[in-house]
Amino acid sequence: MPSAPVKKENLLLNLVFNVGLPTLVLSKLSKDELLGPVLGLVVALAFPLGYGVWDYLERRKTNFISILGFASVLLTGGLGLLHVGGMGFAIKEAAVPSVIGLAVLISLRTKTPLVRSLLYNEQVIDVERVDAALAEKGNRNDFDRLLVNSSYLLATSFIVSAALNFTLARYLLKSPPGTAEFNAELGKMHLLSWPVIVMPSMAMMIFALWRLLHGIKLITGLDLEQIFRAPPEKPTKA
Repeated sequence: MPSAPVKKENLLLNLVFNVGLPTLVLSKLSKDELLGPVLGLVVALAFPLGYGVWDYLERRKTNFISILGFASVLLTGGLGLLHVGGMGFAIKEAAVPSVIGLAVLISLRTKTPLVRSLLYNEQVIDVERVDAALAEKGNRNDFDRLLVNSSYLLATSFIVSAALNFTLARYLLKSPPGTAEFNAELGKMHLLSWPVIVMPSMAMMIFALWRLLHGIKLITGLDLEQIFRAPPEKPTKA
């Protein structure tokens, strides 16, 4: 029986609290005459941390990647307060997506590959219908190979993200740590991570999802409309 639909995340709030407000504080409010570098960093990181807690309480949904992202924000704060330089931040920025990519590959040897929660999940795909079609046609082995190939594509997107993260951090973080200038560079890196890193990585993930859907269509004979989960019907007013 499919699980109850999870409340969708508000993308606008995500961008405001995870990108907009931290960038504003780091870039404009971390000067000595305002918040200062240390307090500015703490305030900037309070927004994504607070949003992460609020979003979990609101939607009651968490997973390996969201936990890792939460830990990444804490690690950023720790590195900043310890006055770790640009190389340390570059390694940290590359480590997070690298760990996710490696976890995607390692999870292939478990009963619950991460590709199932990231791409092949009940929020997007009518898993019950697809499984029934696979059983009817006896194509389970073909489907398992398709999931492996999708996992490789997914892992590649995270490895590319790691390389871009490292390059961007090394290019931007030049000032001494613990200064307003360093915070401003950190804010710029935070802002540029969306067009430079997130968008290309998202494009690769969308391509991986397209390959998965196309493969499911071929081996099950289902149309895309049948593969996608239908949105829940809104209750009619009496």
